Amino acid sequence: MALYSTIYNSIFKRNSTFVASIFAGAFLFQVGLDEVVTRWYTARNQGKLWADLKPKVLAGFENAEEDDE
Repeated sequence: MALYSTIYNSIFKRNSTFVASIFAGAFLFQVGLDEVVTRWYTARNQGKLWADLKPKVLAGFENAEEDDE
């Protein structure tokens, strides 16, 4: 019962702390969800993303310039 009292007195008793805790929770949830989705997307599209293809594309342009000379 003491845990419930502590939570109530620290978060729910005052409206300002309740609203602040909701905003903080929403912000942390958003950061966590963004990180999880980004990692999932990167893992799922490995080899197809610009970060993976950029060295190959730049190497192709360098070879094309050498062929032109």
